[in-house]
Amino acid sequence: MAKTISAEGRDILIFFGVDDNYCPFLAVALRSMIDNASPENNYSIKVLNTDISAENKRRIAKYEQENVNIEFVDLNYYMQKVKDKLYTRDYYSKTTYFRLFIPNLYPQYDKALYLDSDIVILDDIAKLYNIDMGDNLVAAAPDDVIQFNPVFQTYVEKVVGVADYRRYFNAGVLLMNLHQLRRFKFQEKFVFLLDKIKFDVAQDQDYLNRLCKGRVKLFDRVWNRMPIEDPKIKPEDVKLVHYNLAFKPWHFEDILYKEFFWMYAQETEYFDDIQEIRENYTEAERFQDAKNHEKLKKLAKKESDCVGDDRKFGR
Repeated sequence: MAKTISAEGRDILIFFGVDDNYCPFLAVALRSMIDNASPENNYSIKVLNTDISAENKRRIAKYEQENVNIEFVDLNYYMQKVKDKLYTRDYYSKTTYFRLFIPNLYPQYDKALYLDSDIVILDDIAKLYNIDMGDNLVAAAPDDVIQFNPVFQTYVEKVVGVADYRRYFNAGVLLMNLHQLRRFKFQEKFVFLLDKIKFDVAQDQDYLNRLCKGRVKLFDRVWNRMPIEDPKIKPEDVKLVHYNLAFKPWHFEDILYKEFFWMYAQETEYFDDIQEIRENYTEAERFQDAKNHEKLKKLAKKESDCVGDDRKFGR
């Protein structure tokens, strides 16, 4: 029988997917989560991985406390079935696909929250977890990068097939209705699509938007705030900052909300490691980051140009 959330909503199930290189940033995310967590909740954290070293596991495990449990889940055996089909580009790793397998990996649970590791949490994450999803498959925030870029807006509507770009969501902060995803046979459909369609631009996020459209609850972007200027959102209202794409404060100095990242980074024993990463990041690498973003826009435009357009004009 599937485990259901208690009436008080105090059992909070959270997944991360990381490789060894991202453990320092996972530590920052965990530190920020725990600092803002309520002692009345129990936080069960599962770290999906294929290659985390024993040393990093030891360092991350230190964040356990009375109401915070951390479990490392080795997906090597599970990923053997599909790893050759999983496409990645630039700085992405195949860990980005881990979230898609959570419903079938954990049939005993009805609900879970998946979080990317390049985040800081500024409020109790239980508030996001306890959002009422109804029978929607997922709940997520509109993707800021899409909302402010016409090239990507066209891409998600024409290529991914989302009716309105304002409903295209970012999958880095993803509330998952595991019960409904299993009933929908999400994993079976995803694996089928892998053989039929190749999304080069946002990969697993595009698959999620394609499969879940029509059954997505959108929540406020303050719970997945990207470092992009937006006068509509006040800094004091932000609940979670997501340093996605190349918006990394450990690579660049001029990143919006960088003060939150460094505040929590200083509380971790990875602080010196992160400082070293910043100091060793070269100008050539920074130039490549900018080049990759332009390349991504060109790729999105090229794919859009290859698809006919029957959308209604004058929305």
